[in-house]
Amino acid sequence: MRSRWSLAIAGVVLILAGGLLAHFTQTSGGIKIQDVRFKGAKGNTMSALLYIPPNATAQTPAPGILAVHGYINSRETQDGFAIEFARRGYVVLALDQTGHGYSDPPAFANGFGGPDGLAHLRSLDIVDKNSIGLEGHSMGGWTVLAAATAMPNDYKSMVLEGSSTGKPFAAEGTANWPRNAALVFAQYEEFSNLMWGVDLARDVTKSPKLWALFGTQGAVEPGKVYGDIAQGTARVLYTPAIIHPAEHISHEAIGYSLDWFARTLQGGTPKPADDQIWFRKEIGTLIAFLGFVALVIGAFDGLLEAKMFTRLRLPEIADGTMPEHVAASGRRWTMAFILSAFIPALTYYPAFALGGTFVKPSAWLPQGITNQILVWVVINALIALALMPFAPKRASRGGIVLQSVVIAVLTVIAGYAALWLADLVFKIDFRFWIVALKLMSAKQFLIFLSYLVPFTAFFVIALHVLHRNFSTMALGRGALYLTNIFALTLGFIVLLTLQYGLLWFGGKLFNPLPDPGFVPLSTIIAIQFVPLLAIAAVIATFTWRRTGSSLPGALICGMFVTWYVVAGTATQAAF
Repeated sequence: MRSRWSLAIAGVVLILAGGLLAHFTQTSGGIKIQDVRFKGAKGNTMSALLYIPPNATAQTPAPGILAVHGYINSRETQDGFAIEFARRGYVVLALDQTGHGYSDPPAFANGFGGPDGLAHLRSLDIVDKNSIGLEGHSMGGWTVLAAATAMPNDYKSMVLEGSSTGKPFAAEGTANWPRNAALVFAQYEEFSNLMWGVDLARDVTKSPKLWALFGTQGAVEPGKVYGDIAQGTARVLYTPAIIHPAEHISHEAIGYSLDWFARTLQGGTPKPADDQIWFRKEIGTLIAFLGFVALVIGAFDGLLEAKMFTRLRLPEIADGTMPEHVAASGRRWTMAFILSAFIPALTYYPAFALGGTFVKPSAWLPQGITNQILVWVVINALIALALMPFAPKRASRGGIVLQSVVIAVLTVIAGYAALWLADLVFKIDFRFWIVALKLMSAKQFLIFLSYLVPFTAFFVIALHVLHRNFSTMALGRGALYLTNIFALTLGFIVLLTLQYGLLWFGGKLFNPLPDPGFVPLSTIIAIQFVPLLAIAAVIATFTWRRTGSSLPGALICGMFVTWYVVAGTATQAAF
């Protein structure tokens, strides 16, 4: 029994080690972090993390910064900025935009929550009302611009990370508005056309829209300060050689924001811009995420020893109660692998386009991005069903459905409990970069239930076909894991390699549609498919090796992925 739980124990150890590293990083120097809820102007509940440095008291108020994440992210995405701002003596309110994280839906409402966030920051007696900065990444930039529009005299400066003034979601920038603005716009930005009207991000210096903001009639020189800080008209452009989603996990980009606020805000504790420790937290939460995966499959392994799951355990092939597993071979294996790996990637953009056009957010299906993923899973489930007759036949396992459901639910509950405890003790979620597993709010749990059946059905069908084609006990354990991982992820790896290769060498992604924001956003979302499908392959392979059935792993993957997607994206419709 002890050996069966050893993997779960290892997972707990990793979660504790990663959680401690993340906790000590984000509380370095006596910083305190509070999970806050407050009411917006329209009675809506807003959510944020409040970072309080030790120098900020009611007797000695400190400068404050409102930090806001981008679309389909959450308040923790701004950790790198928030930790470094707080280390320099700024009180930081890392906001969940409306319809994101734990802020009430719908997304995009009430200036994305920006005016409510700035009003709350200004209401704190530990904040110096005369020294407030605004920082936002991507749509978070439009969020802080909405705050600047609503409260034009209530902040001193701002940093826009991969964002823009003007259409589609902000007021037009001028030489006088917004106040003291720094723009960090990457050389390999995916959204250059949408934001600044230029096909190539490296040509942003030639954007007439940018000229209007800088008050110039010619190319803007990166790194040069235009205007006057004292008059509130200062402008500066930074162009790091990174991509859009890297702007909130870049020492260089974060360093630019630190330098700008050091110039434009009074108070705080001076530190060199290159004195940064935030990445330790990213490593810590990554270790915790890996621990979560180990805990989940370890909990399954331990639970399988319980008497109630006796029927679910893998029957012995040697005694004749279970026929030997036979997988595809030769050309049949090659064709099965190609189809398994590349059909999901080939259907990705068309499915997302169909979902965005025909499955609009509603009371029953309130998340736009999740609806696009829903269309993708339905299409690929139907394709897998059509291909199932061509896969090698397997002996069916009868009488294990109920046991599979029970053990899957208990396994996911064990993983959820670990995340709940990590949040309670360390105030973290499990994440790295744009891959993040968060707790669900009560509303998100109801949304989770509305998407659970189709997502789980996809995994039941797809993983059944996967195992029939590739899984056999005769194949070595390492080879089996790698085969299944690449069968699920290789197509997306190739897709992303091609797209970012085009971006790197040619300056833009391949976009067959007229919407300048569709393919960039969908491509960034596709990055998450690689680790998610890899985790699904690991869970599916481990559970199949223990049971000889694809069903338990498919049920676990269905619940895990639905939870991941629903908790981590935007809710556009009231629910």
